Amino acid sequence: MKKLIILAFLLFAAPLYGEELTGREILDRIDKNYEAKSRVSTATMMIKGRRGTRTITSKSWAEGYEKTFTNYLSPPREKDTKMLKLGDELWIWSPSADRIIKIAGHMLRQSMMGSDVSYEDFMEDPHLGDLYDVILSGQEPVEDRDCYVLELTAKQGKKVAYHSRKIWVDKERYLALREELFAKSGKLLKRLNIHEVFKKEERWYPKKFTFKDVLKKGDGTQIIIDSIEFNVDIPKHVFSKASLRK
Repeated sequence: MKKLIILAFLLFAAPLYGEELTGREILDRIDKNYEAKSRVSTATMMIKGRRGTRTITSKSWAEGYEKTFTNYLSPPREKDTKMLKLGDELWIWSPSADRIIKIAGHMLRQSMMGSDVSYEDFMEDPHLGDLYDVILSGQEPVEDRDCYVLELTAKQGKKVAYHSRKIWVDKERYLALREELFAKSGKLLKRLNIHEVFKKEERWYPKKFTFKDVLKKGDGTQIIIDSIEFNVDIPKHVFSKASLRK
């Protein structure tokens, strides 16, 4: 009888143990969930500062993570401002200045459109496995969802905006529902929280999330993905500096 109980336990436990993942494998699944040949999306960004809330809408076109073109639609002050990312280079054009400005060096640390998101955040390579060493440190629930807890530390010689990160990853959907970003000193710099998700073409994607610079006053910047389409054809001319002035 005892042998039968042990055998039954082993048969039951085998598939469970077979599903255990390493931290790197979890990061790879996150990447796979986000990856697409191209994306066209519209979004609403609500910047909740100490003097009130500003709302900005935009439309973006992207090929992989190397090329992104964004056109700001509202409010009137930001309307028709355009931003182009090609690899590790970034340019902005605004109607009021009527000139193309390259964002580089210390300017990358500046706030993007007054939000809690910096240009450096926008430019960072999303493939975290290439930049960080990772360990699976435990499991914790977030918003009643079972999550893996990953701790990331920058690989030696890699240039990153944040020396370390702590990420809570939904065990079913492989989305990072919560993230904390730290300086090399261990000081907490920013937080990311996903509040709502949706399913699109067999993948889970964030619908509503908040990015908070803990060194700034205010309640952070909330971003809502109003619409998104994957793997669509985008004309090549979109990703050119000439498109900034059109």
